[in-house]
Amino acid sequence: MAQPLKGKVALVAGATRGAGRGIAVQLGAAGATVYATGRSAGGHRSEYGRAETLEETAALVTAAGGRGIAVRADHLVPAEVAAVAQRIEAEQGGLDVLVNDIWGGEQLFEWEVPVWEHDLDNGLRLLRLAVETHAITSHHLLPLLLRRPGGLVVELTDGTAEYNATRYRNSFFYDLAKSSVLRMAFALGHELGPRGATAVALTPGWMRSEMMLEHFGVTEETWREATVREPQFGISESPAYVGRAVVALAADPERARWNGKSASSGGLAGEYGFTDLDGSRPDAWRYLVDVEQADGPLDPAGYR
Repeated sequence: MAQPLKGKVALVAGATRGAGRGIAVQLGAAGATVYATGRSAGGHRSEYGRAETLEETAALVTAAGGRGIAVRADHLVPAEVAAVAQRIEAEQGGLDVLVNDIWGGEQLFEWEVPVWEHDLDNGLRLLRLAVETHAITSHHLLPLLLRRPGGLVVELTDGTAEYNATRYRNSFFYDLAKSSVLRMAFALGHELGPRGATAVALTPGWMRSEMMLEHFGVTEETWREATVREPQFGISESPAYVGRAVVALAADPERARWNGKSASSGGLAGEYGFTDLDGSRPDAWRYLVDVEQADGPLDPAGYR
């Protein structure tokens, strides 16, 4: 298998599960050395209380063909993030790809609950996890990324800039968090572009994370069984799909054309020609827009 990122060094912040793990593994499959950071490592668990660990992610990266390195760090603690940067500097001398995927808010936002009724502590905690962590990570890691020409920063969010600009996203706090990350990529593009690096906001579609598979009582191998209960789950995608989107961007010598912009896994699949694990190219955001405009239900199969 071709490894276009052989010799490259990446950091995936928030690599314990979901999109972060999928991205880390696909970067490994492309030959990269991947530092996987987060809180669930060394016998510690984040507030999620789930069983996935960074050590598992690192092992999957190595098994895929790269080199996975698990580093426990709370990205809300600047000193811990600074220590990650110092370690990468000492061991690698620089950084080629930075993926800001920290989120941690699934248990903190309330669907369709207005700000004055929403739990304030949970809402503010969500903003700290989803926004402050990204700023801290960029502050400490970008100097290392700028040491090498052509660096790539990927800000993971939910929804493209075009989609979110005219749509309310679940709650005041959720909407603010996801819109802030989109704007981060725009601002970073302004600051990094003249210095030879590229910043992109990237969104997966309806992703089959570990938590989503558990919710529907299926596995990655049996996920289609969930479409009986929820037909629209037919547009879902594996975490590997957004991982392959990051690889495509990192391997593109003309990736600067994406600087400051937002993209989706489905949109980039159409651009670069990669597929999900099953060989399909789901385009969840195009599907969602068409569903809004349709008189009746649409078949997700037509958007794969």
